[in-house]
Amino acid sequence: MQLRLKYPPTPEAAPKHAALCVCAALLLHDLELDYSVESLLPLDALLGRLRHEGVPAEQVAEVLFAIGCYVGEVFVRHAGAGWCRTEGTSMEGVTGFPLLIRLGPERYCNPVGKVFKRIVEGEEHGLPSFYALFSRREAPARDFLYDRH
Repeated sequence: MQLRLKYPPTPEAAPKHAALCVCAALLLHDLELDYSVESLLPLDALLGRLRHEGVPAEQVAEVLFAIGCYVGEVFVRHAGAGWCRTEGTSMEGVTGFPLLIRLGPERYCNPVGKVFKRIVEGEEHGLPSFYALFSRREAPARDFLYDRH
């Protein structure tokens, strides 16, 4: 999949992609994102709505990439993580994206890939549980199912 991104897909530019997500969420969906762990809930709900409406991932790939960078920034700000390139890691050739979150020595997660899986495969790839699993912290409370209306 060819992405037309405003910034390069590098660790240095990941926060800029995340900022695009914040702006778009506010302008297009009146959704205020503050980089808190709790902000993953409404963002996950938005992805659930896109899936329910049948929006193809390829049609919104650049948006999904920015959302993945936002999710990564939540890890950076709250789980002591950092961005890294995929190349040279144990995840090289596995993720399909050039960016990962490093959570420790040889411990990585792929928030961009998870966002794509969320819209393509559904609720089992929810952002709150993804954060809880990889941060080893409790997921924010879910008070409704996002893919059911």
